[in-house]
Amino acid sequence: MARPFVAILIGAGSCSESLDIPMVQLTADVLKKLDVSVEIKVYSAHCTPEATQSYVKDADHRGAAAFIACSGMAAHLAGVVSSLTIKPVIGVPIGDGPLGGLDALLSTVQMPGGIPVATVSLGKEGAINAGYLAAQIIALNDKDLANRLRMDRQANAEAVLAKDAVLQQQLNG
Repeated sequence: MARPFVAILIGAGSCSESLDIPMVQLTADVLKKLDVSVEIKVYSAHCTPEATQSYVKDADHRGAAAFIACSGMAAHLAGVVSSLTIKPVIGVPIGDGPLGGLDALLSTVQMPGGIPVATVSLGKEGAINAGYLAAQIIALNDKDLANRLRMDRQANAEAVLAKDAVLQQQLNG
């Protein structure tokens, strides 16, 4: 069987706006650091509904373990993806548009019963956490990945403690 991967879909905005690649790169970087395979595609719930459906069904068939949908403004992409698969879908609301991302957050989090989307926070931290959440989902059936996640958490804890040691040294001379 093929190695599981995470399919990341970037919404195309108004079908002509530029993409928020740096935000999506944060998500991909987390997954790559944890040695999780990633595919990144640009699709729109509104401008390319047939292509979106085709990709999600194909990725599902090829072994996508989870989907991450990053979109702003109306942010319907995650809901559309969730309607096409029973795999976990994580929505990342992008903070663009006239409402600073509130519209994207509400569109992503307000899903009808039976079509769930796990929604992370707006912005950089949400993009990072989407990668971690997808990895944690895959780690339910992958002990090696679970260990890599534990080691990553330990490294984060050690970095915080190192910062405290520096601060204590500065305060206490």
